[in-house]
Amino acid sequence: MSAQTATAGTPGRSRSADDLRALASEGAALGEVSADEALAWLAGRVGPRVAVACSMADGVLPHLVSQHLPGVDVLFLDTGYHFLETRIARDEVADRLDVTVVDVLPELTIAEQAAAHGPDLFARDPALCCEIRKMAPLARALRSHDAWVTGVRREEAPTRTTTPLVSFDERHGLIKVNPLAAWSFDDLLAYAAQHAVPLNLLLSQGYPSIGCEPCTRPVAPGADPRSGRWAGLAKTECGIHT
Repeated sequence: MSAQTATAGTPGRSRSADDLRALASEGAALGEVSADEALAWLAGRVGPRVAVACSMADGVLPHLVSQHLPGVDVLFLDTGYHFLETRIARDEVADRLDVTVVDVLPELTIAEQAAAHGPDLFARDPALCCEIRKMAPLARALRSHDAWVTGVRREEAPTRTTTPLVSFDERHGLIKVNPLAAWSFDDLLAYAAQHAVPLNLLLSQGYPSIGCEPCTRPVAPGADPRSGRWAGLAKTECGIHT
């Protein structure tokens, strides 16, 4: 549909933290409803100030949310380190779906980060690199929304097995909805096929979980889907969902 770049000075939230916390409790009380039911509740009770976080591994979540919230903001954390295939998927989502892709940029370019922290920070201190290029930009982008929707699925990693459908995100101060929490990877692919949703070409090349190019490796068949992220390092999450 369209694309834009996130900028400073965007409007704040339309509700107080207490109101959003109460709504999150209401959403959590829905129990294990379907993805569509969770999103129908979100659209009806929370309203349009919703953002979708999308790594552009696929366009399933943006498509699903757009059925309830046409034109919804889809936040793409443009770290500067993405695979070409990820950028192609991002463009396809922007062009083909009824969403507004928002490119969320770090405050530092890669060159500025290298000048401040040394080259290849991702190899020496991946946690700091993720903080600068993902977590801090996301936190800024979420300030203008009442809720955010993620594609976290319980089967992805041991750290995600207890992911709720709806919760209050204390770190960012807004509602967090994970409508695909109970979905399998096969469910994801089936939905994409049924609705002709864009897929990142890397999914068919052994990359079930796709992050920045320097920190992502193919995964052996049957292995933990996220074992290719930060391979060889004592790190399994960028910090966004922990």
